[in-house]
Amino acid sequence: MPDEKNDEKLSDPQLAAMFALMRESVEIANPDLKERYGVTLDGVNRRKLNELKFVDSRKSGRAFAHILTDSGWKRLGVEIRSGMRRRPGATGTMLYALTGGMGDFMRRTGYPLSEICEPVSVLDAAPERSEAPREAELAPEPRSQATGPASTATEPEARVRAAYAALADKPGTWVGLAKVRTLLADLPRAEVDETLRRMNDLPDVTLVPEANQKTLSEQDREAAVTIGGQNKHLLWIGA
Repeated sequence: MPDEKNDEKLSDPQLAAMFALMRESVEIANPDLKERYGVTLDGVNRRKLNELKFVDSRKSGRAFAHILTDSGWKRLGVEIRSGMRRRPGATGTMLYALTGGMGDFMRRTGYPLSEICEPVSVLDAAPERSEAPREAELAPEPRSQATGPASTATEPEARVRAAYAALADKPGTWVGLAKVRTLLADLPRAEVDETLRRMNDLPDVTLVPEANQKTLSEQDREAAVTIGGQNKHLLWIGA
């Protein structure tokens, strides 16, 4: 059955906001969107993208902050791979050529869009591999009032948490999944992957891609878990 959300026609302002969020790859507030890209996501456009579950929005102070969802990444990937229509003018020609080139690259290499784009703040900082993503930039905000691990954790989840605790200097630091998996070698790969995907929805857990993809070893790439078409290499669990 086709995904009706991915067939829904989007306006140019809606696509522009989604492309800006794609470029950022992390949550960004409307004032920063306006300053960096000359767009904001409010009113009808915000409600439409929220209803389609392409964008998650929350009130941050007096402004809304937004982040592209897994479905949003998928929709933009479809837009780019299928070929965006040419807009009039020089800017439209540049957009047509650039997105066409991206689509060709994605089809040729099999890379999803989320593997091509990295968080702007992390790329600007160019951290060393030993630093992982900077915690001040990527540490997630609480997704609910609950901050501790779920009281009904399954045995595989308990094993993941125990492995993280053994490897992390303290709660709230980034640990590579390659290291975590070495302590879970007796568990089936599929079971660990499913556990990590489920844990990523918990309020005290976040998985992210490595910011500097060039530093990834073959072991790091093999250990990644795919969530929403994006390979995640690092695990964060709060206190």
